[in-house]
Amino acid sequence: MKPKIETIVLGADLAGTFIFAIEGAVAAMHSGLDLLGVMVIAFVAALGGGVTRDLLIGATPPNAIRDWRYPALTFAAGLLTFLFHTNAQGFPEFWLMVLDAAGLSLFAVAGVEKAMLYRIRPFVAALMGTVTGVGGGVIKDVLLARIPSVLVTDIYATAAFFGAAVVLIARRFGLSPAMAGVAGGVACFVLRVAAATYGWHLPRAQL
Repeated sequence: MKPKIETIVLGADLAGTFIFAIEGAVAAMHSGLDLLGVMVIAFVAALGGGVTRDLLIGATPPNAIRDWRYPALTFAAGLLTFLFHTNAQGFPEFWLMVLDAAGLSLFAVAGVEKAMLYRIRPFVAALMGTVTGVGGGVIKDVLLARIPSVLVTDIYATAAFFGAAVVLIARRFGLSPAMAGVAGGVACFVLRVAAATYGWHLPRAQL
């Protein structure tokens, strides 16, 4: 039996939520926040992008509020990261980047697939995939008084948009939602990891 698009969105959303909650908790601990602060930042990092997407496409109330699994998974990931913070902080930087790329890919796919469910036009649907991937990180960085990483890491939002666009193109050519999601997720992941590994960046103005 082929998985329904709603199942694909839910699975990608929950997996991305868990990954970004861990990232948010680690960032909060690096900033010296206490347990409450860690949990808040984990929640924002994991669910901020999805909430923004849902509000923009009219999927209200957002899943993060309507479905108990989202906050429960977020707080569980944040608490586990806090309790085992020594292990989390000693995690190699390269693998943290890979984990981040995986979360970005999952959210980009979930975002564009859900936008398509609500009959959003393709280009805007790709933007919704991008918002889902980067929105939580932007809010997290603002709360931690940092320049949002999406503004200084060039091939990040671009990778999310590219992955979302691949999903749309694959669906256009008749691939199932599951296969299109895999294609888009892999495209986003490979581009993000390659860009981080080889230092790729977008053109910059020479001032």
